[in-house]
Amino acid sequence: MIRDEVVRGMGWQGWFVVGVIVAVLLLLASERLRAELAVLGGMVALLTAGVLSPEQALAGFSNPGMITVAAMYVVAAGLRETGAIDLASRGWLGNGGGIGRAQLKIMLPTAGLSAFINNTPVVATFLPVVSGWARRNGVSASRLLMPLSYAAIVGGMCTLVGTSTNLVVNGKWVAEGGRGLGFFELAWVGVPAAVLCILYMMTIGRRLLPERGSSEGLFDNPREYTVEMDVTGDGPLVGQTIGQAGLRHLGKVFLVEIVRDGSVLPAVSTEERLQAEDRLVFAGDVSSVLDLQRIKGLRPVREADAAIAQQFPERKLVEVVLSARCPLIGQTLRDSRFHTYYGASVVAMAREGKRLRGGLGEVRLRPADTLLLEARPAWVDRHRYSPDFLLISQHQEDPPRYERALSAWCVLAAIVASATTGMLDMLTAALLGAGAMIATGCVSVAGARKSVDLQVLLVIAGSFALGEALSATGASAVIASSALAMAGDRPWVLLALTYAITSLMTELITNNAAALLMFPIAVAAATGLGLALEPFVVTVMLAASASFASPLGYQTNLMVSGPGSYRFLDFTRVGLPLNVLIGVLTVTLVPRIWPF
Repeated sequence: MIRDEVVRGMGWQGWFVVGVIVAVLLLLASERLRAELAVLGGMVALLTAGVLSPEQALAGFSNPGMITVAAMYVVAAGLRETGAIDLASRGWLGNGGGIGRAQLKIMLPTAGLSAFINNTPVVATFLPVVSGWARRNGVSASRLLMPLSYAAIVGGMCTLVGTSTNLVVNGKWVAEGGRGLGFFELAWVGVPAAVLCILYMMTIGRRLLPERGSSEGLFDNPREYTVEMDVTGDGPLVGQTIGQAGLRHLGKVFLVEIVRDGSVLPAVSTEERLQAEDRLVFAGDVSSVLDLQRIKGLRPVREADAAIAQQFPERKLVEVVLSARCPLIGQTLRDSRFHTYYGASVVAMAREGKRLRGGLGEVRLRPADTLLLEARPAWVDRHRYSPDFLLISQHQEDPPRYERALSAWCVLAAIVASATTGMLDMLTAALLGAGAMIATGCVSVAGARKSVDLQVLLVIAGSFALGEALSATGASAVIASSALAMAGDRPWVLLALTYAITSLMTELITNNAAALLMFPIAVAAATGLGLALEPFVVTVMLAASASFASPLGYQTNLMVSGPGSYRFLDFTRVGLPLNVLIGVLTVTLVPRIWPF
């Protein structure tokens, strides 16, 4: 009866909000639109319909939690640029000792560091270290990289700054009059969850991990995936542009670079004019060399004279792993105009640890694809913090500024100490820490600006607006009443439902969006039973981070997917039992620490 009255009292605004949020969730799950565009589009729809006022719609942009997240990105950049993490982990793995010992040595420091800084730079730092150890000791990297990602996830559950989700949910709670959580308060559940994860991965999980060859070394021999042709001096191609010569849209190969007078022209423009004796490097199906020979004015190059394997200062070969946020996902390389969009040429491509052969132009891009790109040296600096690429590795990378590593650690320690003791609130501590990183030279102003993941911040701000609409229109009360009908007067069941729904949502959409959409529903459900809010707020935080069963649910899973040669079902097989175990642990411990 009460539920029927709530439904009748919701009005058209509530149903409109539900419809908008369902549409946003479908767009996020299908990845047909970039996450920030889908969420902000929903916010604009609610603003246009008059469901939200401009102040309500834009409140998320000034939320302390979101600003704290932005500041902590700069702090993490300082630690990474100075090599502070790499310096601390150097020599830790050692040589030999077996898989079990290596997994423990990887997971312990990863979980510890992820409790204080964003887990993405932690995993990015450990990836080459772990891959190198596996290569030296003849061990499959697939046995080590998934434990690395999972340890980073559970490490983020241990403190208030461990993940951006913790910060934004806490900020939302404080904005609505809640007391907010202490810096280490989550550790009561986060530390047992981390211990459980490590024990699981060293016992049951170890048996479920696949053993596959690493994707490293797939691009070692460039002659396997490139074809080189010379432009004859007396041929008809001299003086023509690339477009006029018909060399841009070939069937199974595409033009990567031109070698001219001892220098390289990477990412060649369609308007570039050909000159006599130009060396053209094509990538794709090497069997198409006969088709290229049929083009009048081109002649094949002897293998001994191959240019792609030579060193040129104008050329940088870079391996990247595509993020689910890349706007070109789902498009073919040819249709996406990757070369024009990013100013780099795709030389080769690998998926699930295997290099793709044949015509790459028709291959549809997917998250976790590994691409070998050729670009100018400045390309790496320009895209180092791009959300489109979760991992960038390059040869002859600029060495970290190790002399400032101690300063970076001191700044992080000051942030933790000041926030923990209550000397400063978390926002002030994070902002001062970010400023200190720049002032001490741990990260440049340009590096700090690039390190801030604007897409994540836009998703957070937009999700605040969607959550506010759920509360303001009474839609959250309707959804909560359905959950109450299932749970009855059993708060434990309601808490378990909160965890299960949040965890499922975070596997399908971004963890921040899942947490902020579930927050008003969980609060309304707890209020409906007259329960304390703390256990439900904490459960939403933890469940939004518990993304183990999908490579797309969490950035670190996607980062290790390509280098570890993992398939989608590998994460489901290993991660789903861990999801259940962490869920049981959370629902068991949370009410004992934060009573109903």
